[in-house]
Amino acid sequence: MKKLPVGIQTFSKIIEGDYLYIDKTEIARSLIDSYQYVFLSRPRRFGKSLFLDTLKNIFEGNRELFRGLLIEEQWNWEVKYPVIKISFSGGIDSRETLRKNLFYILNDNQKRLGILCDEKEEPNQCFAELIEKACEKYHQKVVILIDEYDKPILDNIENIPEALVIRNGMRNFYTKIKENDEYLRFAFLTGVSKFAKVSIFSGLNNLEDISLNPDYGNVCGYTQLDLDTSFAPYLEGMDMEQVKRWYNGYNFLGDSVYNPYDILLFIKNQCVFKNYWFETGTPKFLIDLIKKNSYFIPRLHRLRVNESLVNSFDLENLNLEAILFQTGYLTIKRLLPLGVGVRYELGFPNKEVQTSFNDSILQSMISVSEKELIHDELLDFIDTGDVEKLESVIRHLFASIAYNNYTNNDIDHFEGFYASVLFAFFVGFGVDIIAEDVSNKGRIDLTLKAGGQTFLFEFKVTNGEPLEQIRKMQYYEKYSGERYLIGIVFDPKARNVSRFEWEKI
Repeated sequence: MKKLPVGIQTFSKIIEGDYLYIDKTEIARSLIDSYQYVFLSRPRRFGKSLFLDTLKNIFEGNRELFRGLLIEEQWNWEVKYPVIKISFSGGIDSRETLRKNLFYILNDNQKRLGILCDEKEEPNQCFAELIEKACEKYHQKVVILIDEYDKPILDNIENIPEALVIRNGMRNFYTKIKENDEYLRFAFLTGVSKFAKVSIFSGLNNLEDISLNPDYGNVCGYTQLDLDTSFAPYLEGMDMEQVKRWYNGYNFLGDSVYNPYDILLFIKNQCVFKNYWFETGTPKFLIDLIKKNSYFIPRLHRLRVNESLVNSFDLENLNLEAILFQTGYLTIKRLLPLGVGVRYELGFPNKEVQTSFNDSILQSMISVSEKELIHDELLDFIDTGDVEKLESVIRHLFASIAYNNYTNNDIDHFEGFYASVLFAFFVGFGVDIIAEDVSNKGRIDLTLKAGGQTFLFEFKVTNGEPLEQIRKMQYYEKYSGERYLIGIVFDPKARNVSRFEWEKI
């Protein structure tokens, strides 16, 4: 079997090193033939850099790297184009460091292309000069490939004033692409976020976004067919339905796809199920945003949004749902057609993301040691189905929430807060739970399935008769077998359970 290309983003290294390569060259050829200015948004670690490097080698005419691949007999390898490749590194935290980084990148391209630019002060002008001189020297129009165009902005997302300064500097830089249209054959930009055209792309309004174009839904990521064929020898004997539940589920309106990083690390680590992709980046900023806005966490399980929301990212008005979608924590579950346009139903793509994200929310509220103790108590409950043990788990959970989660807000007065905490808690431990469970009589707050039994929860704050509400509305009728009806009243002063009642049906 071929070696796995874990962490390798260079096309030539994969081919020359005889690593496993999933052929994306037909998609690349179609893209080149159909567009001139293209933008692609995908979450981190999704194969954007490898695809961009594949484009670079196609345009440079490196036919020997494409022997046996789909594009080999469909491309004119005699024509070679000068390629300007731009990829941003870390450490950009001001307009000045952006300027230095841009010059470093431009100098690297000058060396590779054998060109010397006269401009030494303004990177924007140097970029324009490089484009024109490359076209003149090679007697071919220029190809521009920009990887992670938004990284300097996203690296400063917790400092919005600085992020805005950097965004404006990058907008001026990208404007040079449109201004030099006469010298360009093709331009391709990738990133995580999709900034509105009025912000970073205002000077590049001819850029076509293929991020949710069904023809290019599989441009990054592995499909189920890839796993059933190319990866079959590496996954022999595996429960493929379990692999699918853990790592499949990303939807960009093509096939449902896997994150490549997950699959490669899963195989490399003897097929142990872990949160490989999630561990590569912390969602701390998003967790803080959720807490700051007292967001109702169960809503993320089945979120309905307008098309415009998933297509823009606005620094001046950060939208949690848009950020979660574009960064890969949520994905499209289904399309909801309207009279004009569509809406999307978003949700967690798979078990890895759902459990890890909710566990991160819980970790932001309680200490690791307390979390482990509560985990052990929850396992006892799952093993026995003893509702008395469950009451102890819930009381311990809310008693462990740090005091600063309640300061400068009144979230403890709302049912949604308690439902959010319990939802994050159960999902974070991989328990099967449904938020706002719909029946023909209405919605119940939470439904938990454990040990072959069903537990239906209704919450109230300060007073009320939640258990009586479950009885009256007969929410339990949609389930068979042993069912436990649980009514909980929370006391906002004590920030814990004041009454816990239950009965078995």
